Parts: sequence; C-alpha cells; structure tokens
Amino acid sequence: MRRLLGSCLGLGWLPVAPGTWGSLPPVVVFALCYLFGAPAVLTAGVMLFILVAGSVMCVKFAPASIAATGKDDPPEVVADELAGQALTFLTIPFALTAELAAGRTLAIAALGLLAFRIFDIAKPWPARKLEKLPQGWGVLADDLLAGIFAAAALHVCVWLWPGR
Repeated sequence: MRRLLGSCLGLGWLPVAPGTWGSLPPVVVFALCYLFGAPAVLTAGVMLFILVAGSVMCVKFAPASIAATGKDDPPEVVADELAGQALTFLTIPFALTAELAAGRTLAIAALGLLAFRIFDIAKPWPARKLEKLPQGWGVLADDLLAGIFAAAALHVCVWLWPGR
C-alpha cells in the first residue's frame, strides 16, 4: 500500500516516462481550473493542496520503495513530481487574467509541464546535493527545486506573452 501511494496510485509504474505521468495531474487540474473559470485564489489553493499532499506522500511513502528497490530515488515514486509540478503552477494564477482563452490556457499548462520536466531531468545546481538528503526528503527536494525554477521560467514566458 505504501508503494502504491508513493507511485500516485500506480502512475509511477507506467512503463514509459513515469515522472511525466506523475507530473500530469497538476497540469490537468490547473488547466481545468482556468477552463471552468475558477478564481486565482482557488486555483492557487488547489495547487497548494496538491503540493502539500504530494510532499507528504513522498516523504512518508518513498522509503518503502527505496527499501524494496535498493535505489535512492526509485522511478516508481512520482509523488515528488506531483508536488514539484504543483509548485510550478502555485503563483501563476496571480500573473494571469481570469478570462484566458482555452488555447492560451492549454499552452501555459503545456509550457509549465515542459519547463518542470526539463528542470527535473537536467537537475541544475544544487539539485544533486539535495538528492543526498535522507530517504524521502532527498527524493522530494530536487523536484521542489525544479518546480521553483520552472515557475520562474513560466512567469517570464507569461510576462513576455504578446497581448497579455
């Protein structure tokens, strides 16, 4: 059961790119919030909830997967991606207007996913050092850093967006 929760109900066990699968729920929720006209505060609140839930799941349940696989950061644990991707979108609602066109909303969601995955895979400094933290903390910390970098990049993209 612990491994199932760390894998976000099995998303981490999908055969190709488990980290991307783990990143998708916050992207979908972010896009749906905008497509259904949710206020910025509500959208940010939902992202905060996903961030906290993913972080707790990672720290609490990653050790079971670490013990079972013998890997410090098992690919099946994607609760860290869930948290990091939600962090990417946490402050973005305050940079956007409530009346986004559907195409622009989906483009921003896709850019957020792309930015997070690039930073998560590239692991810019000091991500490698953060991975050395014990157990689930090391699994989580580098993804939170990737979420911070991706959020900054996404804010720049939104700011530079023509006709914003």
